[in-house]
Amino acid sequence: MTSTHAFWLAGRQATGEATFDVTSPWDGRLVGTVAVPTDAQVEEAVAAAHAVVDEFAATPAHVRAAALDHVSKRLVERTEEIAQLISAENGKPVKWARGEVGRAVSVFRFAAEEARRFNGGDAQRLDTDLGGQGRLALTRRFPKGVVLGIAPFNFPLNLCAHKIAPAIAVGAPIILKPAPATPLSGLVLGELLAETELPAGSWSVLPVPNDRMPALVQDERLPVISFTGSDKVGYAIMDSVPRKHCTLELGGNGAAVVLADFASEEDLDWAATRIATFSNYQGGQSCISVQRVIADTSVYDRLLPKIVAAVEAQSTGDPSDPSTDVGPLVSEDAAKRVESWVEEAVEAGARLHTGGKRDGASYAPTVLSGVPAHTTLACEEVFGPVLTVQSVDGEAEAFAAVNDSKYGLQAGVFTHDLQTAFRAHRALEVGGVIVGDVPSYRADQMPYGGAKQSGVGREGVRFAMDDYTYERVLVLTGLAL
Repeated sequence: MTSTHAFWLAGRQATGEATFDVTSPWDGRLVGTVAVPTDAQVEEAVAAAHAVVDEFAATPAHVRAAALDHVSKRLVERTEEIAQLISAENGKPVKWARGEVGRAVSVFRFAAEEARRFNGGDAQRLDTDLGGQGRLALTRRFPKGVVLGIAPFNFPLNLCAHKIAPAIAVGAPIILKPAPATPLSGLVLGELLAETELPAGSWSVLPVPNDRMPALVQDERLPVISFTGSDKVGYAIMDSVPRKHCTLELGGNGAAVVLADFASEEDLDWAATRIATFSNYQGGQSCISVQRVIADTSVYDRLLPKIVAAVEAQSTGDPSDPSTDVGPLVSEDAAKRVESWVEEAVEAGARLHTGGKRDGASYAPTVLSGVPAHTTLACEEVFGPVLTVQSVDGEAEAFAAVNDSKYGLQAGVFTHDLQTAFRAHRALEVGGVIVGDVPSYRADQMPYGGAKQSGVGREGVRFAMDDYTYERVLVLTGLAL
């Protein structure tokens, strides 16, 4: 894992004049050295993508589907190798890394399936009014142009897949910029795409540093931007290019609501286990990890100690150990930030039940209660293995607590009542409501995105395909309908 990795420029391998090292957040060892594209090479990739727009859009569906199927199958064959790579560059426990590879397998398979049936067109009779007699409208979707996909570090393979696969499925060229901390997984996707028969220029994987991203964002030849990351960066992108189409997935501070009817010992054990697992499963570095638990006062006193015990049962340590549940954060700076937020909350009066300790880039799984509303931990996305618990009096207060946030990505509601589930769906200002489980559930084929400052647009293969395309109407005249 220590060789120099070339990048992918218009479908071929290339190296630049500079390199950077990727190191493990667990032990600091060198994972790989990555070549950095020059400005001229970035320009070559963008020009090639722009030049192939029409050709790629006209590529037969079976060609695009076959390429996507190929990547899916090759990911299966290389699962263990890629999982070890994800774990090394990201610090993600290898058991979760294997799951990430499995999800990417599905994303490319779903995209292949959608490519085969996408854009059959919707026919609409226009003779419902006199002026439309003999006319038929056929509506199909066409790519908006080259996609600039900007991926984050926390799912370095699967979130690259969520940029690339829908673009290929609709015939839109894509320039992928993987996260500088974790570029190796994205470069593996380049290896697999290079084995296909996609047109030269239809894809590139460019590990450019973040300070060179504005030039790509501003380039008029890249009319579609798909960004996953922080709200600060995402909205800065959107504000800088108001005439471009931007899909922004910007995170949240996911709430798990435990209502009064979810009250048996079995219920509370299930809720506590799921909450503990999914507040920590990526070191808390997931946009839909459980950050807040909002429990009805009737179950709070029984639930809290179960959550604490379940969190303390999480195995921490070396991410390459298959028994490890919680590994390090992506960097020591990230862990120091989490540490400072917890310390601020405790100094403001919060009670620390477990955790609260940092060791380098690792931060112990942490549970707090009584966190004052004005603290950073209560207001922002912690992106670390930290959980806050509060009690509320009834459903209305619980739902109000969920909505008392600038974020709105997903929420989990533990209830057995179907009517409550539908009320939650109506009342909660989020992009997804998960009933009977934590907010961290995501199926890669479903629409995924948020409300409020959690972003705009939707990922999920078919929904991203819609985002990358626009409707164009063909009106046929003089038909005997």
